[in-house]
Amino acid sequence: MTSLDELRLTFFDECSEAMQQIEVGLTELREGNGSDDIINAVFRSVHSVKGGAGIFGFEQLVRFAHAFETVLDAMRAGKLSPTQEILDVLLTAGDILSDLVTMSRAGDEIPADLGSECLAALEQIMSDGGLATEDGSAPAEFEGLDFMPVAFDQTGIDEPNTTDDPGLHVYEIVFRPAAGMLKKANEPLFLLRELRSLGTLELVAETGGLPSLEELDPTEPYIGWRGTLRTAATRDQVEEVFSFVDGDCELSIKDVTPPMATVSESPSDFAAPAEASAPLAPTAAATPAAASAAPAAAKSADTPTAAPKASPTKPAATTTRVELEKIDRVVNMVGELVIAQAMLGQIVQNLPEDITGRLAQMLDEVTHHTRELKDSVMSMRAQPISSVFQRMPRLVRELATKTGKKVRLEMLGENTEIDRSIIERLGDPLTHIIRNSIDHGIEVPGDRASVGKNEEGTIRLAAEHRGGRIVIEVSDDGGGLNPERVLNKAREKGLVGQDATLSEDEINNLVFLPGFSTAATVSDISGRGVGMDVVRRNIQDVGGRISLKSERGRGMTIQLALPLTLAVMDGMVIKVGYETYVVPMSVIVECLRPKRSDIHNLVSTSGMLNLRGNLVPIVDLAELLDLRKREMDSDERVVIITDAGEGTRVGIVVDELCGHQQVVIKSIEESYGSVPGVAGATILGNGRVAFILDVEKVSELASTPAPPVRGNGGAYAQPMSATIN
Repeated sequence: MTSLDELRLTFFDECSEAMQQIEVGLTELREGNGSDDIINAVFRSVHSVKGGAGIFGFEQLVRFAHAFETVLDAMRAGKLSPTQEILDVLLTAGDILSDLVTMSRAGDEIPADLGSECLAALEQIMSDGGLATEDGSAPAEFEGLDFMPVAFDQTGIDEPNTTDDPGLHVYEIVFRPAAGMLKKANEPLFLLRELRSLGTLELVAETGGLPSLEELDPTEPYIGWRGTLRTAATRDQVEEVFSFVDGDCELSIKDVTPPMATVSESPSDFAAPAEASAPLAPTAAATPAAASAAPAAAKSADTPTAAPKASPTKPAATTTRVELEKIDRVVNMVGELVIAQAMLGQIVQNLPEDITGRLAQMLDEVTHHTRELKDSVMSMRAQPISSVFQRMPRLVRELATKTGKKVRLEMLGENTEIDRSIIERLGDPLTHIIRNSIDHGIEVPGDRASVGKNEEGTIRLAAEHRGGRIVIEVSDDGGGLNPERVLNKAREKGLVGQDATLSEDEINNLVFLPGFSTAATVSDISGRGVGMDVVRRNIQDVGGRISLKSERGRGMTIQLALPLTLAVMDGMVIKVGYETYVVPMSVIVECLRPKRSDIHNLVSTSGMLNLRGNLVPIVDLAELLDLRKREMDSDERVVIITDAGEGTRVGIVVDELCGHQQVVIKSIEESYGSVPGVAGATILGNGRVAFILDVEKVSELASTPAPPVRGNGGAYAQPMSATIN
């Protein structure tokens, strides 16, 4: 890969981040939560996309981004008010800009008319605001910047003139872009324009470093600037102009305000500007002429002894871009290390006691460090779920427009982190759930008003960590499911018998059956019977579970409970008969050995456990899986109380608890296929393979009248009453 290709990759990675910032910022502005900082952030993001696109010759992208940023620039300058109409156009412009970036990244040919309507709307906004430019060229952004070319080796500039206005500060500024600054889509002239907006700016351009035309590299900056700014702004406001290029330039800002321009009652107050005059960047060095123009106090601030006086600032976090493939390789290696550590522990347990003391202590340290390494690597793969959530406002806007409904999207917990491999599979399920909420759930404004609801419906998208899992809820305040209609549709399609009697929860869960749809007509939104069954299957494929709760006339909530990672997890190793299994620790509530008197046989159940006054259904795992049972007293068996989803608990009867350990999750679907009740497999310390149980599915299998899975011990299976009671 050439250096130019690497730069292109970096540019498009930064575009992805910029597009998220644009989407979030414009959405906040439209909801009335905006501020000048948000407008500036959106402007910088669009400007970054435009600058990088110009370097790589994406002319159509540059042209559209230029019109986009011109409107934003007028908005942040106060020339345009962020009305709902303008923001709607800008939101559409953000969508088209994202499409242009995506097509440019893929190398696809961009249709000449792509975004033409939106571009015309942006130009109309500029025309109405008096911002139109000739031939689509850049506006006179730098009018009033009086540049005077001087030799690069010039030792200084004229001493700044003092001002009679005691409210103004005078700053000497040296700004020299570093090599590579332009490649990061930063334009020095935009920064100088921002500087000019703060007050009166006099500049000299250092052009002595310009090479010959043959040696000129258009991606490198050769010109620096020095000058004087007279402004009422504070030093922090001046520094804020250059915050976007901090570390990518040589910068010095000196407060050389003459003493008579500073209102003070004591001589000690004159030292304040001196302390603030330290260069912003360590590489910035004041020239002798510039230093002589400053007061004596300002000179002292440039000496090494003045450095400790500066207020301490927290160093900015540094980041680096790493290919995901490399992180995945590290994750795989950590998984193998966990397996090797478990095998080593098995070997140590089988050694004579007289030689295991020190070795066991060292093994405990290895186990501790392995766990820390695993946690660190998992945190590297973890990403905020905001990368998925931020796609939803656009979806809601488009569907609300298509359906003629008023819908507001509320998002909570966007910073909740989850494994990247799971995030990649969340987009489609969430998209379909929200489409259903708008198409089937939220009523049209007239119907909502007739029942006393706000004409604007609300969809709430929330994420949080709960019980070792991440829980995502999508709820709406629409009409909810109509049980009678759902049941009739299911009967029409032959999904349930005509005389079947179902509870309301069972009826609601019919929407997860393949081919089910309550839509009266097929549209580009819904009605083809492909949807919620796929959602459920996708969630189950990553070890998650989905539940639905509906209240007629009040709305519906769909909850997704997902594992935090698909690589390594904490598990409880158990023995059932002569087989070994693993139960995820995240679903275990408690373990106990109940008395015989606490077990009750009830009709149509495998038994009920009286747990502190509450009846909990129990499942004999050996009986369910038809495994050969060991001869042991019923009081010795262990019941694991587990969370089976939707707030229900199930007790799983096992023969023995072998201990808690970290296990590496291996998929069995690629080589064998999906097995009901099995979430995956792992390799134990003794080298044998053990299945990881899907507790929710085990609970469903136990409540289904279908025959159990045949194993190798069918002749030894006994009724539960004979072994537990």
